[in-house]
Amino acid sequence: MIDFDNSMKKLRSVNGYLGSAVLNYSGETLYIDNDNTGTDIAYSASIFNDAYRMVSESSLDVGFSEASSIEAKTLDGHVFLINSAGEFSSDNNTKLNVFSIFRDDGNVALAKMIMDKASKSMSIELGKI
Repeated sequence: MIDFDNSMKKLRSVNGYLGSAVLNYSGETLYIDNDNTGTDIAYSASIFNDAYRMVSESSLDVGFSEASSIEAKTLDGHVFLINSAGEFSSDNNTKLNVFSIFRDDGNVALAKMIMDKASKSMSIELGKI
């Protein structure tokens, strides 16, 4: 089984971190950390997952590959969803999406790097199950 808590440990330590979730390809929440928020992270992550899938479909329609991430930057924060792309891009069973929210003064660049590595690592672990 994937140790989500350990996999997300580095992300939780990034300056500006507020909360996160890990979802499977269909948008089911596998892990959630909403201790620092007063919001329903699972609901927000699921909506972002739907938006990601629509953006990916549009990207494929114009001849590009599937989207690897989406981001919403607001005046007071950032919302991200990064896709692991699965062990193989056509394998939806090992695709995981990492969703997170950060304050506007957070270390966004570091968060993106950590999210990308964590999503790929967890996807590989999922492929072994």
